Amino acid sequence: MALMRPDIAKFRTHQEAEAATLAYYRRLSPAERLEILFELRALAHEEDDASSERLARVYRITQLQRG
Repeated sequence: MALMRPDIAKFRTHQEAEAATLAYYRRLSPAERLEILFELRALAHEEDDASSERLARVYRITQLQRG
């Protein structure tokens, strides 16, 4: 992963902030956009969270007795 330099900007409205965000992503090359996608995907699928520590699924098939 490449290190990114943080940029700080102030906007008067949410619309200005949204327009700046869209302009930023439009300036990126397709390869840079994919790199961001892969970084976000890796963050979302990390197995260090509590959900990955859940119990394994165990099941048993049994025959029902009729009668």
